[in-house]
Amino acid sequence: MYDDIACPWCRLGTHQFHRAVAAAGAEPDVELVHRPYQLVPDAPEEPRPLMDTVVEMFGPEQAAAMLAEMTRIGADEGIEYRFDRAIAVNTLTAHRLRWFALHEHGARAQAALATALFDAYFRDGVNVADHTRLTELAERVGLDSGRVRDFLASDEGTAEVREQVAAARREGVATVPRFVFGNGELIVGVTSTEALGDALRKA
Repeated sequence: MYDDIACPWCRLGTHQFHRAVAAAGAEPDVELVHRPYQLVPDAPEEPRPLMDTVVEMFGPEQAAAMLAEMTRIGADEGIEYRFDRAIAVNTLTAHRLRWFALHEHGARAQAALATALFDAYFRDGVNVADHTRLTELAERVGLDSGRVRDFLASDEGTAEVREQVAAARREGVATVPRFVFGNGELIVGVTSTEALGDALRKA
């Protein structure tokens, strides 16, 4: 799955994917690997309220309508969006941590961390570029906090994540979420638990 931590539809798609796996009874046989994508690669490193950036992009009325609709859709699916708390910030550091989780602990640890990052961003108002908060999230899903602190303090994974984002763009990824199944089937953009379940069964 290509996704960005700052993408509310990616949060929804991830939730729907895990529900589809559970409904199919396929949990021992399915791995979800998150690949990095950045909707705004040059987003500032300084955190600011997400509401401010959305209003700047769409104007106050359209921003309010969009976020209200996303909140309603999330609630229908069992996801709590708190856009009034959300903090916009560059997601590169969070993507680096997901890369670390995959390479050191495997896809299941990465998937658990991805969900924790989404909830931190969209529900809990966490700055997902802050090393202390990221270390706490990683520890909560079973990663070693000391190793995570050392990793975040280094440049490890930075070049690899940047290259994966660039490679995704070269391959034509322009919309996320983007699911790529083992049989080559693609599901791009807004989807449903049912559509993901059908694709899983085919794969």
